[in-house]
Amino acid sequence: MSKLPQIDPATATGAAAELLAQVQKSLGVTPNMTKVMANSPALLKGYLALSGALGGGVLPAAVRERLAVATAEANGCEYCLSAHTYIGANIAHVDADELELARSAESNDPHAAALLALSNAVLATKGAVDDADLEAARQAGVTDAEIGEVVGHIALNVLTNYFNILSQVDNDWPVVTPRVTV
Repeated sequence: MSKLPQIDPATATGAAAELLAQVQKSLGVTPNMTKVMANSPALLKGYLALSGALGGGVLPAAVRERLAVATAEANGCEYCLSAHTYIGANIAHVDADELELARSAESNDPHAAALLALSNAVLATKGAVDDADLEAARQAGVTDAEIGEVVGHIALNVLTNYFNILSQVDNDWPVVTPRVTV
């Protein structure tokens, strides 16, 4: 059971009600994570703003979902691993083998593999990526815009991973268990 209460969209008021209605309208569902985030409308608003901004970036949905899977696996976040495995398969149409590879920050697609390797290096070094890792990404065709967005997606995914782990949000997705748990 969640350590923070879920805010019921039917009884929410003020900013929480407006933000939860926005989530329902844009996704067609109101995931438990957003109901718990609604305890702090500022947090939910910030999450939605960053998610929306990055969703309009240069990285396609299939890559964004792989990055989210890799980060959730690295952080041991069952909720996010479950959500992004489902979204990756059913909305971004990422092949099941690719989603499995993403758990290890790998891909059969060379460009996606370079982005995942860079993301993994950023996570492992807390941003202090060495020149060789950055050069390897550039040699694989990774652009400066993509490098920036990789960091943005790490920030977004670490936010949701840590929030869900701390809050123990009830998982409303088909469960995928991380290999390493917190």
